[in-house]
Amino acid sequence: MKPIKEVTSVIAPLERANVDTDQIIPKQFLKRIERTGFGKYLFYHWRFDDDGSEKTEFILNKPEYQGTEILVARENFGCGSSREHAPWALGDYGFRVVIATSFADIFYNNCLKNGILAVQLPAEQIEELLAAGKEKPLKVTVSLEKETIETEDGVTYSFTTDPYRREMLLNGWDEIALTLQLEDKISEYENAQA
Repeated sequence: MKPIKEVTSVIAPLERANVDTDQIIPKQFLKRIERTGFGKYLFYHWRFDDDGSEKTEFILNKPEYQGTEILVARENFGCGSSREHAPWALGDYGFRVVIATSFADIFYNNCLKNGILAVQLPAEQIEELLAAGKEKPLKVTVSLEKETIETEDGVTYSFTTDPYRREMLLNGWDEIALTLQLEDKISEYENAQA
């Protein structure tokens, strides 16, 4: 995984609550077995008409939000089924950070395990970010090291992350990489058992 220390980007204000995993990545696109290639299907029914043309009013189809790495939404983001494809689609699209009032537990853990920082903020702070980001493209810096979100307008929000997950994200480790750090001890144990 790519380490996350600090991410600076215009935010994509997704003014929706209860965004379920089928909205994030519809079920018809889950036939792939690799983790890549899902980004083009992210929010598919919100981004595209039945004929495949872009819906110009959807936030991610607007030119000023192209290349964004930070998504902001309301409560209960990632609810629904526990498909790991949802964070894969977000990451493949280019999102490194998702900020919301709350997340479905399985989705939240899947984000962290797949290198996406999921940040929870109180509802009033989310509404401030959404309003500012809708008014104009708003650039923010999310610092996992400092556990802060700082807007280009000078507003700062604080958040906390589980220390274990924070260290994993800061170093770009998944659980396999963490296990491989103990490779010498594992080999030593295996040799002693032989």
